[in-house]
This record gives sequence, C-alpha cells and structure tokens, in this order.
Amino acid sequence: MIKKTLIAFALLAAPVSAEPAKINNVTVEKLGGGYTFNVTISHPDTGWEHYVDKWQVRDLNGTTLGERSLSHPHVEEQPLTRSLSNVQVPAGVGTVEIIAHDTVSGWGPDVRQVNLP
Repeated sequence: MIKKTLIAFALLAAPVSAEPAKINNVTVEKLGGGYTFNVTISHPDTGWEHYVDKWQVRDLNGTTLGERSLSHPHVEEQPLTRSLSNVQVPAGVGTVEIIAHDTVSGWGPDVRQVNLP
C-alpha cells in the first residue's frame, strides 16, 4: 500500500509539459493616434492548468506599450487571433516586439519584431 501511495505522489509531482506559445502572425495598422495589432498565436492549451493568458506589445528596450489578456483557455481554437486597439507608441519608435505568456512557461522565447506602418 505504501508503494502505491508513493507512486501516486510521484505522478502528482510530475511537471506539466511546458511548451511555450508561438507567435504565428502579426498585422498592424495605424488608426487615428494609435495602432491596432492583430496577433495570431498557437499553443497546446490543455485547460485551466496550462494556457496562453496574455500577449504584449513592447518597444525594443522592453517597455510594455500594450497588453492583451486572454481570460480563458482556447483548447478548441488553435491557432487563435486576438486584437488590441489604440496602442500608443512614442514618436520615433519604428519597430516593436510581440511576446506571448502562458500560465506554465511564463514569457515565451518566441519574440516577433514588427515594423510599424
């Protein structure tokens, strides 16, 4: 009985597969005084324990210019595309980065640089 209990605890302690999000595509357009970003991300969401929960627009120094939260898993919708409007970008910034975050891996290694129109 003790052996079965130890095996059960070992399985519960096993790490969840932590595959990071991948930025598939980004489009951007200037509307009025801000920018609208359409970002397509793929990630093997498994449910509430592991899913993409946000993405950011950052300048090349790492300053966050905008963030889009994703409030639930997208297990059945992969890849997924979400928009963020009215992102204010300081004058003189011609390129930004898009990076995604998931609940297990944190900020992923896939960073997409985008030239602004």
